[in-house]
Amino acid sequence: MVTLRPITPLTTDYLESLGFEWHTDRDETPYIADSLVSITEAEAEAYYEAGNELYDMFIEAGEYVIENNLFHEIGIPFNLVEVIKESWENDVHWHLYGRFDLAGGIDGKPIKLLEFNADTPTALFETAIVQWAMLKRNHMEESAQFNGVYEALLENFKRLVTLQEDVSTFEERYEGWKFLFTSIRGNSEEENTVRLLQHIASEVGYETEFAYIDEVEFSGEEGIFYHDEQYELWFKLIPWEDIALEESDLAMLLTQIIKNQKAIIFNPAYTLLFQSKGILKILWNLYPNHPLLLETSDRPLEGQMCVAKPVFGREGESVRILDENGNTIEGGEGDYDNHKMIYQAYTKLPTDEEGAHYQAGLFFAYESCGVGFRKGGKILDNMSKFVGHVVD
Repeated sequence: MVTLRPITPLTTDYLESLGFEWHTDRDETPYIADSLVSITEAEAEAYYEAGNELYDMFIEAGEYVIENNLFHEIGIPFNLVEVIKESWENDVHWHLYGRFDLAGGIDGKPIKLLEFNADTPTALFETAIVQWAMLKRNHMEESAQFNGVYEALLENFKRLVTLQEDVSTFEERYEGWKFLFTSIRGNSEEENTVRLLQHIASEVGYETEFAYIDEVEFSGEEGIFYHDEQYELWFKLIPWEDIALEESDLAMLLTQIIKNQKAIIFNPAYTLLFQSKGILKILWNLYPNHPLLLETSDRPLEGQMCVAKPVFGREGESVRILDENGNTIEGGEGDYDNHKMIYQAYTKLPTDEEGAHYQAGLFFAYESCGVGFRKGGKILDNMSKFVGHVVD
């Protein structure tokens, strides 16, 4: 059973003062839970170690995909293969941050990887800022969390220049680097997540600007421009697979920009290898029966419950739980039904006394740096709640 500590919830006015505007779900219920998941120091350390080990495994799996030309097998659009290779082979294309979704880790359950949101992970604001504020506003020890996300991003923004763990030479080398941060219009969650990252980059020392994607100009020969100003660094909270499938001309331009070394894009194109749930099958093949992994195949697992997932999908859409005979017992049709599917062994998420299920989101920025939780049904969807944590 998940151990919870009730707290006085943050008011909407206070959340909005932080820049957090997506605090109420469409059914008018609060998105932020009024309790904290209680974890031990040993559990926090286990999450930290698991993320670091998993990231090393993803690097090996990505190299395996590239060396063996398995892009189609894991669902990578053909028009991104070249830019993925370009970004993989040059160290300047640094992975800024990602989020592992994990089952277990609390209530005595082993940690198991569900997927890696490596390209455009959400819940950053909630994990880095909101759950810290939950402790502060409830007069609890502010450091009683596994939550160094903000600080880890500060350091990793410096590594974009130093390209190594040591960031002591950053101050003398970043001078004049211009960083453009971009979101789509009309989505406050995505925009304010991008603005949080912009704020951190500005604190580090970059010259930053924010623009909506429709305001940005791209030239394969010249680079990326906003208001006639050229930017060497560009962050986009727009999934690479969406660019490939919906904006093929932009995919071509970005490939040319990277080949011509006119800009560096974050997160880099190779993170799509990690983002694809197809790589979960590669991981299982490379590390069979690894304690952090669940068996994964490109067909239903014979004789055992499994979860069917589209290789690219979000918010539980098109996810189905299948019984031992391959019959759907949870979930149904969704927006990603036409995507390639993978089948992952089913594992039960930890639950509270009311039967709600809890999934850990572990952020990674050069190393594991913080955890938060989502709660909801057996398949977590866009109505799931964010739950902070406290280390007791």
